Amino acid sequence: LKYAHGSRTEVRVRHRQKEITVEVSTDEVAAQPAVRGGSGRGLAGLRDRVDVLGGEFSADRRTDGGFLVRARIPAGSAS
Repeated sequence: LKYAHGSRTEVRVRHRQKEITVEVSTDEVAAQPAVRGGSGRGLAGLRDRVDVLGGEFSADRRTDGGFLVRARIPAGSAS
């Protein structure tokens, strides 16, 4: 909502025996964010939390102009 207001957004969650994968993708980025504010930690904060759990994190622009955020977290962790 903050950065892709009005864009089609897709959320996928996969739970497998050894890992959980979460992907959030958007179509083209909107010209103006709909919501302002926040802690300023955003993607860096997400990356830090995934790292603490021993997972992998990526956030990149898609070739079609959208954006993709992906987190893979080992299942069965103490968290």
